[in-house]
Amino acid sequence: MSDASLLEATVRTEFGKGAARRTRRDGNVPAVLYGHGEAPKHLAINAQAFAAILREHGTNAVVNLEIEGTKQFALTKSVVVHPIRRYIEHADLLIVKRGEKVVTDVSVVVSGDAAPGTRVAQEATTLSVEADALNIPEQIEVSVEGVEAGTQITAGSIALPKGVALAADADTLIVNVIVAEAAEAEAGAEAAEGESAE
Repeated sequence: MSDASLLEATVRTEFGKGAARRTRRDGNVPAVLYGHGEAPKHLAINAQAFAAILREHGTNAVVNLEIEGTKQFALTKSVVVHPIRRYIEHADLLIVKRGEKVVTDVSVVVSGDAAPGTRVAQEATTLSVEADALNIPEQIEVSVEGVEAGTQITAGSIALPKGVALAADADTLIVNVIVAEAAEAEAGAEAAEGESAE
């Protein structure tokens, strides 16, 4: 993303489960802002506006918080979503400065069709990278178009966007292209082992 989305926040003075429930009942998400040696701030941010930012920019969204008239950039560090009702229960936000580099996990998306008779196994769904806090890629695309069986794509062989550096081990296996028949035989053998164990 090229810039941060503006998001108004208010400071919470009540804590605990009851206070968090009241915050959510009022249409807000309880959040904690921390980092850069500052004392953590307990905030309430509008649930709909925050969810819209996450939908548009992904889980590494950077927001421009406006807290009682003061603006502060923050990286969405973690979001807890209710497993059944799917509303945002809580968020952790990390203070970032313009031009600051951060290490974060970015989703890996596999595109294209590998060579006939192959099967593509995605071994990792995210890749750890270092990037400017305001220019974290929403996702990293790995093309397997026409790739032959036996090809292994590691973290170090993936082309990253300009200004983005690899933070993961270069030898980390991301995509493994194998012979389809071998994959099916392996799956069958695993299923048979499971049945005999029962």
